[in-house]
Amino acid sequence: MIKKALLAALMIIFLLMISSCKGGGNMKVESVFKDNEFIPKKYTCMGSNVNPPLVISNIPRNAKSVAIIMDDPDAPVGTFVHWILWNLIVDGDEVKINEGLPRKASCCEQGINDFGRIGYDGPCPPRGHGVHHYHIKVYALDTKLNLPSKATKKALENAMKGHILSQVELVGLFERK
Repeated sequence: MIKKALLAALMIIFLLMISSCKGGGNMKVESVFKDNEFIPKKYTCMGSNVNPPLVISNIPRNAKSVAIIMDDPDAPVGTFVHWILWNLIVDGDEVKINEGLPRKASCCEQGINDFGRIGYDGPCPPRGHGVHHYHIKVYALDTKLNLPSKATKKALENAMKGHILSQVELVGLFERK
């Protein structure tokens, strides 16, 4: 009898976990380039230097906000941060970020990148340094974060601890010849 009750309880927990996520929790992020493809010049320092549009879908139902970190682990000085963003409000199972988000956007908060500026600064590796990989990491969180507007990647990562419901990554490539 105890085994049946325990099994029934586990089954209910399992079903609740599945139902809390649309698409079975397979969050996706899409842009104008596919995973491991080259980022169009427009979104780099050689173009307009604006963020690419992003569509984040299959966000867990219990997510309260989304955070993004874009960095380049191939930089000669170590991992270089290009963009951090948090408190993007979730309304449904899909969120869109338009191209060219202003540094002071109403949709969300943005922090300090390694160029020393708030907001997005695109790929700009040294000439002749080969192909760099730009990781756009997207996190669905169970809360809104209380961070100052000049927060860094490290502060964002610390604030997200214990709040990540799902995460996904899109890698874009860029080489400056």
